[in-house]
Amino acid sequence: MIAIIIIVATLRIGLDNIDNNIDKKITNTTDNAMTADKAAAQALAWFDKGEFKTTLARRIALATESQSSTRDAELVRYFDDEIKPALSAMGFSLLSVDNPRAAHRPFLIASRIEDPQLPTLLTYGHGDVVFGDDEHWREGLKPWQLVEEDDHWYGRGTADNKGQHSINIAALEQIFQARGGRLGFNCKVLFEMGEEVSSPGLAELCRDHAEILSADLLIASDGPRLSAARPTLFLGSRGAVNFRLSINARDNAYHSGNWGGLLSNPGTQLANALACLVNQHGQLLVDALKPAPVSPQIRQILDDIEVGGGDTDPHIDPNWGEPGLTPTERLYAWNQLEVLSFLTGNPQRPMNAIPGQATAVCQLRFVVGTDWKNLAQHVRAHLDSRGFSQVDVEFMRGSPATRFDPTDPLVSWALEVMQHSSGKKPALLPNLGGSLPNDVFSDILGLPTLWIPHSYPACGQHGVNEHMLRSVAREGLEIMTRLLWNLGEQGTSLLLQHRQHAAPGGVK
Repeated sequence: MIAIIIIVATLRIGLDNIDNNIDKKITNTTDNAMTADKAAAQALAWFDKGEFKTTLARRIALATESQSSTRDAELVRYFDDEIKPALSAMGFSLLSVDNPRAAHRPFLIASRIEDPQLPTLLTYGHGDVVFGDDEHWREGLKPWQLVEEDDHWYGRGTADNKGQHSINIAALEQIFQARGGRLGFNCKVLFEMGEEVSSPGLAELCRDHAEILSADLLIASDGPRLSAARPTLFLGSRGAVNFRLSINARDNAYHSGNWGGLLSNPGTQLANALACLVNQHGQLLVDALKPAPVSPQIRQILDDIEVGGGDTDPHIDPNWGEPGLTPTERLYAWNQLEVLSFLTGNPQRPMNAIPGQATAVCQLRFVVGTDWKNLAQHVRAHLDSRGFSQVDVEFMRGSPATRFDPTDPLVSWALEVMQHSSGKKPALLPNLGGSLPNDVFSDILGLPTLWIPHSYPACGQHGVNEHMLRSVAREGLEIMTRLLWNLGEQGTSLLLQHRQHAAPGGVK
């Protein structure tokens, strides 16, 4: 009997301890949620007081045109006056690195290591912008002055990329304050000043400083959302290859009345050569440059995505591009060949003469799995087989396609936090339709890549009247604050799930 009483008492104590542990977990979860709510509320209050706008206006005022040789001092000043002080205030150590391939287009690496056992986040931004094009902005707007009109904040760099990386820095600052001088994770920041001139030296920097830049994941912001109303997560980008086709038949143009029908016309020949690469419906005809069929998994993800339809969006041509695919699949899951320019003769002053030369610059946008490095050989073989051996093919430049695994636990985690923060179902894109230097993070540094843009398609990026939407910026700040706060709470377990998923034989 005594033994039975002892066993029962022991069981009761054990059950009480389990109940207490459950109560503690519930309490801790509630406390963490309340603290995350507090951090988000603090960030939004800071934004609503106009602090973010003031910071962004100061950064927009620096004319950091990387395409101009007269702006070298401004590029350095952006780092010295804006980025370095903000990161130093949070205890980041700073390393300035000269660009090995482009003078006066420097890099900045910042690191804050709170505990080697904690997860390490890498984030990225670029402080350079394209030409201001001052004289073509509409009346009342200037590229180097932040102007607010309703929900629009105008200024060069508001969308690309000063506004976007300023949101992410602000989220780090708010978390740092809310946690009393801690982030809850390690953080590294990579800034460049040459993104708008194709990021020269960025790949070399990542190879040479791979140990310094080592991290567990990348979370960064660039490019547009799917739409202004819908928060978006994309996992990589399509690649891009530019190539030139040319025919040099003779040194001179010859009178078309005297020689027409006797001399080959390079313009006519090149037009036909182009038509054998991409037809009148925009369909890619070079089999070696086509991707694998769109997988059921990617189709399912993209089934939730609708492109276009915005007030300022162009009308989509329903019969253009690869048949059997939706417009969304054509944009995010297929390859497209575009003729960017075509020149023969003198378009400004046409003469009655058969031109001696013709040239065209083309571009292939492609998804992962495309043999893009051998594009010139594939185009050469395709043209030769169709009787166009006179066409010269020149590979100009290219960048890889990337796509992080959409089934990885890190993806579902980010989507859940984004939905909780915004109250909206976020859009998941396997890759951006355009291109950005994601390959240096995914391929060279070997990181999972999560991109959360704070811009939208009609932002005027690279054009006049560039702008950021105040509402998107505010929502973006809340999303990033909650996401990074949550990384400090759950990062270790999330990374464990990621590694288990990515391991050979892991659960997919």
